[in-house]
Amino acid sequence: VQVVESGGGLVQAGGSLRLSCEVSGRIFNSGAVGWFRQAPGKEREFVAAIMWSDRSTYYSDPVQGRFSISRDKAKNEVYLQMDSLKPEDTAVYYCAVDDWSGYDRIKVSRWYDDWGHGTQVTVSA
Repeated sequence: VQVVESGGGLVQAGGSLRLSCEVSGRIFNSGAVGWFRQAPGKEREFVAAIMWSDRSTYYSDPVQGRFSISRDKAKNEVYLQMDSLKPEDTAVYYCAVDDWSGYDRIKVSRWYDDWGHGTQVTVSA
């Protein structure tokens, strides 16, 4: 499985970006696709995730209400719409695939099996 992110860039605070995650290879119905981010000097943190089978979505508290995750099952793609961006959203954003997920592990990075190389998002004040 290969995972490729795109859509990052530089945006002013209050602006929007849409990240895309293209997955080549099978995503199991038992699985999930998640977005994580890592800012300089900080640990990688969960952002959002979507269950592949029923499209259940999960968000971290800092992005709840501002970010929206969706998927196109036919294209094997996942999107992260990011609105009302803040400087603290600046980070490298990673997409990852978990072959066997659930509500108790979907927010935990160590359970994810395949990762992309990340895309930089920079939000200026």
